[in-house]
Amino acid sequence: MSALAGYSARMTEKAVTPLQHMRDSIEQACKRARRDPGGVTLVAVSKTRSPEEIEPLLIAGQRHYGENRVREAQAKWPALRDAYPEARLHLVGQLQSNKAEEAVAVFDAIHSLDRPSLVSALARAFDKIGRRVPCFVQVNIGEEGQKGGCPIGGLSSLLARAREADVPVAGLMCIPPEGIEAAPFFALLDKLARENGLDGRSMGMSGDFATAIMLGATHVRVGTALFGPRA
Repeated sequence: MSALAGYSARMTEKAVTPLQHMRDSIEQACKRARRDPGGVTLVAVSKTRSPEEIEPLLIAGQRHYGENRVREAQAKWPALRDAYPEARLHLVGQLQSNKAEEAVAVFDAIHSLDRPSLVSALARAFDKIGRRVPCFVQVNIGEEGQKGGCPIGGLSSLLARAREADVPVAGLMCIPPEGIEAAPFFALLDKLARENGLDGRSMGMSGDFATAIMLGATHVRVGTALFGPRA
């Protein structure tokens, strides 16, 4: 075995342990919630991670990845997707309207639809590029002034706007306030999704994904538990 091949094998083995642990934890959470584990998608949040850090997870079978920035995804994913065409990219960060077309070209799902102007920008991008990407409406579930997301009171009108524009809405997304028990916020997002006839709930991260699954999460966004702490 060459030195490079040996390094690759060690990196893959290093990635398999946290990935398997996460899969087991998701399965256990689903069992407690009496849910099918197949109904929960693990999105590995690979923002700021290098291709060398990501590839071992790809080799180990992880297929869904979350990125925060369009430019970062454009820079590092083309080569990875050439090698692993089954990989799926989720935009989990805020999206500027002037980046909508680039995002539609790169991502397979957008988790941060939060305002009417972005609905319009995405509708134009979908028509121009010829593909429609499923979107999650990000809800400002904690009503935090510094955080992005649609106000709870504006959700119905934003959903109506998206439907009129033929923007596919897969569900709702939220990021609960830090330092507060997340369960009530996850329960509220689940309630809002049910009231609006939506199946998807993108909620839960490394520290609270099990709670999110208990309360209906269909997509959990996990970074640190898979890749380790950021530098």
